[in-house]
Amino acid sequence: MERGEPVNRMTMWCVLALTGWLAALTGCATLPQQVERTPSQALTDTADTRIGQALAPLLPRHPNLSGFHPLSTGIDALVARVGLIYAAQRSLDVQYYIWHNDSSGLVLLESLLRAADRGVRVRLLLDDLDTAGKDQNMRIIDQHPNIEIRLFNPFANRERRVFDMVTDFSRINRRMHNKSLTADALVTIVGGRNVGNEYFGGESHAEFSDLDVLAVGPVVREVEDAFDLYWNSDWAVPLTAFPGEPVTPDDLIRMRQQLQEFLAEAEKTPYARALRQSDLAQSGGLGENNFVWGRSILLYDSPQKAAGIETSAATHIGPRLAMLLGQVQHDLIIISPYFVPGDQLVAALGKMVQRGVKVRILTNSLAANDVSVVHAGYMRYREDLIRAGVELYEFKPHQTADGRQKKSWKGSSRASLHAKTFAGDKRFVFVGSFNLDPRSVELNTEMGVVFESPELAGKMSEVFEQDLLDHAYRLDLDEDGDLNWTTGENGRKIRFDQEPETGWWQRLSTRVMSVFVIESML
Repeated sequence: MERGEPVNRMTMWCVLALTGWLAALTGCATLPQQVERTPSQALTDTADTRIGQALAPLLPRHPNLSGFHPLSTGIDALVARVGLIYAAQRSLDVQYYIWHNDSSGLVLLESLLRAADRGVRVRLLLDDLDTAGKDQNMRIIDQHPNIEIRLFNPFANRERRVFDMVTDFSRINRRMHNKSLTADALVTIVGGRNVGNEYFGGESHAEFSDLDVLAVGPVVREVEDAFDLYWNSDWAVPLTAFPGEPVTPDDLIRMRQQLQEFLAEAEKTPYARALRQSDLAQSGGLGENNFVWGRSILLYDSPQKAAGIETSAATHIGPRLAMLLGQVQHDLIIISPYFVPGDQLVAALGKMVQRGVKVRILTNSLAANDVSVVHAGYMRYREDLIRAGVELYEFKPHQTADGRQKKSWKGSSRASLHAKTFAGDKRFVFVGSFNLDPRSVELNTEMGVVFESPELAGKMSEVFEQDLLDHAYRLDLDEDGDLNWTTGENGRKIRFDQEPETGWWQRLSTRVMSVFVIESML
């Protein structure tokens, strides 16, 4: 069973437990040498497309500003992606860390094939960590004349990846975590979601609470520049550079038939009905009033971060985000599913509190976190954060309007926080792929957009003020200095003196891991 990004993080961690004798085994492959790459750039002649014509009267009314529409529900997030793919006429530039072969992944894949059939150029850049066992299907798709697939920081051993994990771990441990989908170089979606049912409200082991933004205006050009930088870098290797079983046009025909049969069955499901009835599908499109408009800037790591280059504001998103957060004067909200701040950030947040900034943080509770080892690293800092005056909240694993446990129609009763967003001074918002943990700072490449939006930043603050206790636990220290968790249930407050909704073994094993976990790997 594919469990998405959390399992990929755990996979990296588990490699440390493997012994070195595997390095001596024969049959290890090497990466292709002298790879033939045809450079390409984002298309610019798209003003006459359907999207271009729709935006023509809109953008001049907001000169030098970008428009942003938040995609807060998984259903709307998938509808928006499918809609952009179907509307595209010239180009689709798609970049993801994870792409599952589940219903949402297959729907988007079939949509890309249809777009390519219409003559749309499709550039698909995937991180190679999640592609195990998918090479042959990718080759079938890649043979389409209008589709090219490249793999970021690929494994040399396509079938026995554990060899790379052991013999080349320092390289393989660095991944491309970026997520974007851009149509006709005019509209883009960026944020925290990968491609998989858990991100889009489909049937899955859990439902991730996440956030993307659909954007128009100057920021789209920045997203395309970032995509081109990654696409043309030495770290992005064309799929055709790797040997494999030959594919034929008949293979693509059979794949199309399988996809069409799958979609015909999927059309009858409650999930398909939910997609058709989503707010975004029912609205028939986005108008000017659906966007918030403001200045913005895209932040992204250099692809050379995968080489372990020295951290600097010129090449890394982390230092630039630190400078941005350091400028906050009154109110700071941090939402990060994987939160391992380290002593330096704890001290910095404490200093912000001392100068009058209200600092509030939401991360996953142990019960909601799919990666206990990350929680083990985070739990070291909870008491220090609270003593420093930070308001600390942990996301509950069951989410309904009134906070009660209840199974959804999707069959998943478990929720997990996955959004990575910050808001400062009720004025600006960051939405992207960046977690406040060592992996995002030093190992994975990341991206995200910072934009002015008093409306969205203000709404985030209101949620913390009014509704958050229905969806999260607030942590504090009792008179003995021990942690307590407080939440709202059916209109009353409930208090816990241990990690809520967890068993004794989960608590014990996580506590033991917190002693031994290597923080730089998280």
